[in-house]
Amino acid sequence: MPAAAEIEPTPAAIDAAVFKHAMRHLAGAVSVITTGTGADRTGFTASSVSSFSAESPSILVSLNRTSSSWPILAQNGRFCVNVLAEDQQAVAEAFSGRGGIRGADRYLGADWHRFASGSLGLVGALASIDCDLEEAIERHSHAILIGAVRDVILTAGAQPLLYWHGGYRRISNETG
Repeated sequence: MPAAAEIEPTPAAIDAAVFKHAMRHLAGAVSVITTGTGADRTGFTASSVSSFSAESPSILVSLNRTSSSWPILAQNGRFCVNVLAEDQQAVAEAFSGRGGIRGADRYLGADWHRFASGSLGLVGALASIDCDLEEAIERHSHAILIGAVRDVILTAGAQPLLYWHGGYRRISNETG
């Protein structure tokens, strides 16, 4: 058996800019997370979303605790993960707060359906996944949200909107 290569230890403190640049190399699906009701509706755009468990279906979402969505989501105790289709970039931009759009105004210009829980799912999203907040783990600047999946609506035939290297991307089905 060959000897294991020695690995140089990583410095204790990585420069935040270097880390952010490295993370830009991860391509990810773009999701809009909705939460709240009435005038307290809000939400955010996220690419840090992942399945967590199929046995007791659950999902992970990462949220910056300085976000205006954090206290509303924590109080509401539920959220909906909307995995965006390639034609829903404007929704992603609205929920990212681009142009100063906040709160319930982020929902304008798109069609929404209401789950039995009261959560709002985006019509035409690849998937709308309604969740109860099972746990929020606060670490550093973010909260890791564990959502217990309560309902799912899927849209067939759509392509995903992706985020890579600081911009929105689409999958091309063309062969070279």
